[in-house]
Amino acid sequence: MLPLILPSSDRQSLRRTLRARRRALSVFARKKAARELAHRLAALPALKTAQHIALYWPVDGEIDTRTLLRHARMTRRKFYLPVLRKFPANTLAFARWHAGRALHPNRLGIPEPAGRVTFSARHMDVILLPLTGFDARGNRLGMGGGFYDRTLAFRKHGHAHKPVLIGVAHACQQVDRLESAVWDIPLNQVATDKHVFR
Repeated sequence: MLPLILPSSDRQSLRRTLRARRRALSVFARKKAARELAHRLAALPALKTAQHIALYWPVDGEIDTRTLLRHARMTRRKFYLPVLRKFPANTLAFARWHAGRALHPNRLGIPEPAGRVTFSARHMDVILLPLTGFDARGNRLGMGGGFYDRTLAFRKHGHAHKPVLIGVAHACQQVDRLESAVWDIPLNQVATDKHVFR
């Protein structure tokens, strides 16, 4: 089914609508979407050559990127999860993670790898960013906390070619058009369970 197209005049209202839409997906639909997303991601050139890949722990109906760990094309890759940093405030570092490794909730209640060995965003080859909404031009709408925007601010200057930034979402989170905010860090691609937008 094609996604319902929404206007983007009110970012907070749009966030509420799109969060409700993804939460309304059944468990079966979410698992199917995660498998389809993993298949599409594993076929991308950036993922084929990447050694250090940042995933995220899905919350609030976000599409699950953890299925990528079990994909046949992703063997011998190193996977990471974001960790909230105290300094600089409200930014992210990334900790190595594999299925079965101990996790603990951060101050937002999101699981993070136990232990404090972390790496900067610059160490990652690819970062998969959760999206609340997106358009076909690659504009994105996050949850509103700005954690990824602050963490990736070095990309604004245009000198860094890595990490490759791929926004991921359920296909139902697509909107007709989003206006980019001045603090938004541009994505290289957007991937859903149905399409890849370059």
